[in-house]
Amino acid sequence: MLHDMTTEPEQQIGVGAPDAFQRLWTPHRMAYIQGENKPTGPGADDGCPFCSIPSKSDEDGLVVARGESVYAVLNLYPYNGGHLMVVPYRHVADYTDLDAAETAELADLTKRAMIALRAASGAHGFNIGMNQGSVAGAGIAAHLHQHVVPRWGGDTNFMPVVGHTKILPQLLADTRRMLADAWPATGV
Repeated sequence: MLHDMTTEPEQQIGVGAPDAFQRLWTPHRMAYIQGENKPTGPGADDGCPFCSIPSKSDEDGLVVARGESVYAVLNLYPYNGGHLMVVPYRHVADYTDLDAAETAELADLTKRAMIALRAASGAHGFNIGMNQGSVAGAGIAAHLHQHVVPRWGGDTNFMPVVGHTKILPQLLADTRRMLADAWPATGV
């Protein structure tokens, strides 16, 4: 809840001197911060969410599209609305461990993700990439995943720059449905 700037700063007992900062509480992010649903070990049987998602329905798993060896899924903790990840079904950590078919399909689904995001949301550009290893920032380092983050001109406003907060205007289930409907049926 944003604090109304026209009133006095909220008084909180025992937390130091009051300040002029507003706070946007996002308690749902605590699950990500605390590592909820992160694998507990190096293997596919250690709670890897990327290994369990394919067994769910598209709606429950937030799967946008499925290929033979990779699938596209919405990020539960998106940087922007429509933030997708392209993930191999096989539990593999390193890009160099993908076989030729997996590498080709990962590239193909990444291209399709861009087409779907442009069609569904008018994305102007993209950040595309993968973090290889926990030291490189991979949240789930044991299972390779490539991020496809849509961007729009002017999408950086005061909230992420000053408030370090993203405002997402659509529920993930609605975003998944919109992108699945816009997903190209054949390779590009």
